[in-house]
Amino acid sequence: MIFDAHCDVLLKLHHYREEVSFQSQNDIHITYPQLVQAGSKVQLFAIYLPSYLKPGQRFQAALEMVEVFHKKIVEPNPKMKMVRSKSDIAGLEKGEIGAMLTLEGCEAIEEDLTKLFTLYQLGVRAVGLTWNWANAAADGALEPRAGGLTKFGRETVQFLNEHRILTDVSHLCERSFWETIEIAQNPIASHSNTFSLCAHPRNLKDEQIEALFKKNGVMGLTFVPQFLKQYGEAEISDILLHLDHVCSLGGENHVGFGSDFDGISQTVKGLSCYRDYENLIEALQKHYTEAQVQKFLFKNFYEALP
Repeated sequence: MIFDAHCDVLLKLHHYREEVSFQSQNDIHITYPQLVQAGSKVQLFAIYLPSYLKPGQRFQAALEMVEVFHKKIVEPNPKMKMVRSKSDIAGLEKGEIGAMLTLEGCEAIEEDLTKLFTLYQLGVRAVGLTWNWANAAADGALEPRAGGLTKFGRETVQFLNEHRILTDVSHLCERSFWETIEIAQNPIASHSNTFSLCAHPRNLKDEQIEALFKKNGVMGLTFVPQFLKQYGEAEISDILLHLDHVCSLGGENHVGFGSDFDGISQTVKGLSCYRDYENLIEALQKHYTEAQVQKFLFKNFYEALP
C-alpha cells in the first residue's frame, strides 16, 4: 500500500483540459491505471494555482480544480473514493483508493478565511501557507526578503489547528518555518528532502527536521531531481541516501514519500511515473525490514492524520 503526500495532477488536468486523461496509461505521471498497478492506497491531490493568475481569479481557479477532481478523478472511477479523514481511509475496502484534496499555497483564499472554510467544506485537509514566494500569509523558500508569518498567516494556522487540518511546511522559508512549527498542531512537510545532502533552499536542515519530528510531524521525501542531488542524474539510490539520513535523525516513524509527480519536468532515473514506485519498493526491500518499508510507504503518513 502506498500513501503519496503530494502530486500536481489537478494542475495538469485543469491546464491541458482535453489533451491529457487520468484514464490513460501514459499521458501524465499519475493516472488511474498506474495507481492500480503500483498499489496505491491514498493519493493526495494538490490545488496549486499558476503564478500568472491575478487577484480575483485565484479562488475561482481553485474551485475549478475541485470540480476537475470530482469529474475527472473520482466520478469516472468507482474505486477512487474521496477521503477526508483517517477513519475514511480505514474504511476503504480492498482495491479502493483514497483521494484527498490539499491546498498548495494560500494565494487561493486571498486573505479571506471564509474562502478557506469553503475549501475545508469541499474536502481540503492539508494546507501549505505559501509556494516559493511571498503572499499574504508568509514568505516562501525562494523569497529574497525571507520574512516570517504575517498576522493573517498566524490566523490561518490557528484556523488549521481548530479544524484539524494538516499544516504543510514544505515551501516555507526558514523564518516562516520556525514561526509555523511553534504554533502548528498538525505539521507535515509533504514534499521536501534533506538540506545536508542537497543544499537546495526547498530542503529542510537537520534542526528543522528534528523540530518537525518533535511535533509528531511526517516528512515526505520527494522525487524532484534537483532536491535530491546537486550534480549529475538523480537515481533511486539518492532517495535512499536521504531516507537513511532522515532515519539517523530519529525519523523511522516520521518519514514517507511525496512524489511531486506532474509538478516536475525532469524525473529520477527509474522513477519516471507512478508505475515506477515498484522500482523504489524493490530498492527499499533490499535495505530495510518489511515493517520499516510499510511505515515509509503508508503507515507514517496515515498515523499523522489528526
